[in-house]
Amino acid sequence: MSVILLDEALVHYEVLGRGRPVIFLHGWVGSWRYWIPSMQVASTAFRAYALDLWGFGDTAHHPSRYTVEQQVRLLNRFLDKMGIGKVALIGHGLGGMVALNYTVSQPERVDRVMAVSCPFAFDAVSERLRTTSPADLVGWLASRTPEAATALSDAPKADPQAITMSLVALQRNDLFGKVRQARVPCLLVHGQEDPAVAPPSSSDLSRLSYHMHFIPLEGCGHFPMIDEPSRFHRLLTDFLALDSGLSPRELQLKEEWKRRVR
Repeated sequence: MSVILLDEALVHYEVLGRGRPVIFLHGWVGSWRYWIPSMQVASTAFRAYALDLWGFGDTAHHPSRYTVEQQVRLLNRFLDKMGIGKVALIGHGLGGMVALNYTVSQPERVDRVMAVSCPFAFDAVSERLRTTSPADLVGWLASRTPEAATALSDAPKADPQAITMSLVALQRNDLFGKVRQARVPCLLVHGQEDPAVAPPSSSDLSRLSYHMHFIPLEGCGHFPMIDEPSRFHRLLTDFLALDSGLSPRELQLKEEWKRRVR
């Protein structure tokens, strides 16, 4: 287990591979652990990092640091501490919110960002996600397979306050509008059967700028990387292989990515 000291508190992270840096950020249920297969895929060509955010996994629990603003500060401090310059960000749920908010605040430091199952409005998040214990959320959102149980085994470590406090930002910030203005290549991915987070509205999708692209994944719930790992990792590989600066709309999309957004 690797840890660093940031703002006088321990932050847990893991790293695989060599090459350009990619950061994986977990969501409200689980920890860095469910990114292991994705890190292994990315590590063949990139240096893949995953860290536990404040209040999750083996990173310190400090309620004063559970806001999205403080999680973004954690990411920024981590990148500075590790000497990482321009980076690709892959965020899921809460991690997607952190990745997109960081992109808005530091667009020059983000090469591209993939936001998976990321809400753009408070009412897109199920009340059950806001009120159920982290351990019980696993039974609701994850498939009942040994692989899923292992991937999400750190869920009970999460401080419930870290979930509820992170959602406050959705009530006061126009995250979607700010991402549109950042003009950083951004791929939005959403499982069509996600019960916890509703996909972007048709109104939002109609306003996607050229540097943004939306791909719904049929047959996937809240955890596409667990539900359909082969399909998710093909998409991840294609996205990371894009030339720097290109919109994800330039992907040579395989047939399964060609979905009409209605």
